[in-house]
Amino acid sequence: MKNKFFNISGDCKPSLHYMVDITGRLEKIKNMVDNGQYFTINRARQYGKTTTLRSLSRYLQNDYHAVLIDFQIFGSGEFEHEQIFAVSFARSFLRVFKRACSFPTPKLQEAFIHLDQTMKEERSNFRLQRLFEELSDICAASDKPVVLMIDEIDSASNNQVFLDFLAQLRAYYIDRDIQPTFQSVILAGVYDIKNLRHRIRPEDGHKTNSPWNIAADFRIAMSFSKKEIADMLYVYESDWHTGMDIGMMADLLYDSTSGYPFLVSRMCKLIDEEISFTEDFPSRSAAWTKAGFNEAFRMILVEKNTLFESLTGKLAYYPDLYAMLQTLLFTGKNITYNPDDPAVDVASMLGFIKNHHGNLAIANRIFETRLYNMFLSAADCQKHEIYKASLQDKNQFIINGHLNMKRILEKFVEHFHDLYHDSNEAFVEEVGRKYFLLYLRPIINGTGNYYIESRTRNLGRTDVIVDYLGEQYIIELKIWHGNEYNRRGEAQLTGYLDDYHKTKGYMISFNFNKKKQIGVREIVIGEKVLVEAVI
Repeated sequence: MKNKFFNISGDCKPSLHYMVDITGRLEKIKNMVDNGQYFTINRARQYGKTTTLRSLSRYLQNDYHAVLIDFQIFGSGEFEHEQIFAVSFARSFLRVFKRACSFPTPKLQEAFIHLDQTMKEERSNFRLQRLFEELSDICAASDKPVVLMIDEIDSASNNQVFLDFLAQLRAYYIDRDIQPTFQSVILAGVYDIKNLRHRIRPEDGHKTNSPWNIAADFRIAMSFSKKEIADMLYVYESDWHTGMDIGMMADLLYDSTSGYPFLVSRMCKLIDEEISFTEDFPSRSAAWTKAGFNEAFRMILVEKNTLFESLTGKLAYYPDLYAMLQTLLFTGKNITYNPDDPAVDVASMLGFIKNHHGNLAIANRIFETRLYNMFLSAADCQKHEIYKASLQDKNQFIINGHLNMKRILEKFVEHFHDLYHDSNEAFVEEVGRKYFLLYLRPIINGTGNYYIESRTRNLGRTDVIVDYLGEQYIIELKIWHGNEYNRRGEAQLTGYLDDYHKTKGYMISFNFNKKKQIGVREIVIGEKVLVEAVI
């Protein structure tokens, strides 16, 4: 019975869900456990942390007793008082350990009973120190080394009891050579234990006395590779026999998501459940195509979910990052990746940006396009005359279901010249790309997609890829720096057209030569036709 589906909420279960095989990374994590390391699996929201921990607990069971505790099940009141927290943790620990160890040895069973009795007898005096003494006795009595795993570790981090708990955990871990304790400690959350101070309010600065320097670096990749995505699709294909080009679909999914687990699963879920068996895609075979992928891309850009809400919320909280990303996206300027910048540090930790060869970059194409749309939809952007002109013009650009890109360029040149012909070079470098996208978006909105090709984005050149009803348009935006530079740009664009198997491309040259001739012309280079707009 084919009852598996793509899952985007909670942990993934191999028997129920189509999922990436993470055995390879579990083996690497086990090596860290074997070495007795204390570390945090810190990744962005919906990055597969819970799935990894639960899979790891099963993976370790032959060699260890893995105790996985989820701090989300603790109420906020349980973190406010040391005694309440200590009892709640002990109860949760006992419950999970007993479930993980179905047949405890008599010695271990005795340790369980002793902890339970101690909690009842000491009641209000059962505190963190007593808790760790009992946990140490259980580790000593265990027939296997004990691994402690805590999920959602940062859900209670803005709390002194939590920080005191970390301090005790650290002390016992450091002294593991002289007293029994856990073989390994694994904490999972959005925040690295070294960065948990981000969760502490400024007025609670005294709480930063807890140790932050104990955790080993966790460098194991959690994003999905193209091969892992393809392997997942092979399993799906063995169930449904769609005839999809698995390699192509894996490439498309990876190129748009950079392997972000939630985004990969969400795109697959949209294709499988929302796009298949619709009027335009009457079967799974029709949906698992490039056209079906483009429709999923369009859908994910306009849906609301907690991941995107977190993205926009953090930008509102960090206005410096908001301004920085606008500069990065619309001017093509390289911005040095500086982890000491608090906004950059947090945005990187939350998975919104990444370090790309020493420069700041948006983490993936979906985030990037979503950000472009957010910036272009801002109230101040829609007040620009170029946006209002697009709204008036947009009905003239669709002919028999095809986008007339040449006509779009002609009208854009006309409006830009009328509105901004007196502007200086600095102004155009700052907003030229932004104003073209501002003009383009209302025209394709709701039907087409666009994205910026990251391989060619720089101060001098940006390529915009437009998908409209299955047809692609390659548009190069560049600052004019002389005829020789222009000829090189034309040669680069023709080579880029080869990559996309296109014979026609489009170019917008922002030209500051006073003798320039504005307008749109066609240039034939070999078998390629370039439609160049000079502004």
